[in-house]
Amino acid sequence: MAVKVGVFGAAGRMGATVCRAVADDPGLELAAAVDPGAAGEKLRTVAGVDSDLEVAGRPEHLLEHPEVMVDFTHLEAARHNLAWCAERGVHAVVGTTGFTEEDLERFRSTFTSSNCLIAPNFAIGAILMMRFAELAAPWFDTAEVIELHHDAKVDSPSGTAMRTVERMAAASDRWADDPTTTHTVPGARGGVGPAGIHIHAVRMRGMVAHQEVLLGATGQTLSIRHDSYDRSSFMPGVVLAATRIAELPGVTVGLDVLLDL
Repeated sequence: MAVKVGVFGAAGRMGATVCRAVADDPGLELAAAVDPGAAGEKLRTVAGVDSDLEVAGRPEHLLEHPEVMVDFTHLEAARHNLAWCAERGVHAVVGTTGFTEEDLERFRSTFTSSNCLIAPNFAIGAILMMRFAELAAPWFDTAEVIELHHDAKVDSPSGTAMRTVERMAAASDRWADDPTTTHTVPGARGGVGPAGIHIHAVRMRGMVAHQEVLLGATGQTLSIRHDSYDRSSFMPGVVLAATRIAELPGVTVGLDVLLDL
């Protein structure tokens, strides 16, 4: 039997892409759509899917609760949406970024009758990039991360960049000090993440989601890069998460567990 899935932010670019991916997958059924900016409109109109569903303005307006809700909205909306899911026993698959440790602790305490998977990136290649960087970290003395995103992204650094640096820092604590003593332009060295690893955020029109991890040691460098040129690159991961979220008790951060990484 197909898993019934709903989508928060269904009229946005990511939300509409998720709607189409869910509708096209034989193991999933698109059962609900929520978007305050498109309340009352047909999902066929706002997301381009073959569906007679009407978009609800808020999750409280849904007449039927799906088994899984997918959230690609913004931080404040996602907090409200996840509280709604937890209260009603609905699983949540979340691509929204920016959650604090306090948010995660609250989710762990509230998702007791359903599960929640939060992933900074659903592209399989990006998950592998993070894993490769983690494996390489103990063998290098210096590292920096450059993340590049479209000019509508409001948070910086990206959740993927932060997750990458956290994993690299956990894999090695032997990083060389930054030699910079003079800053002609303040901030030119980027932000400083865990273990002193620098992160540089680029926002530019024409881009979607890109990241390069640079590692250096005496006489050699290693570059690990992933590029998402279209939002469709995230959909295999979203479909996988929606299909298997029921297997992951409580709150899971990252798609790795479903890839046996």
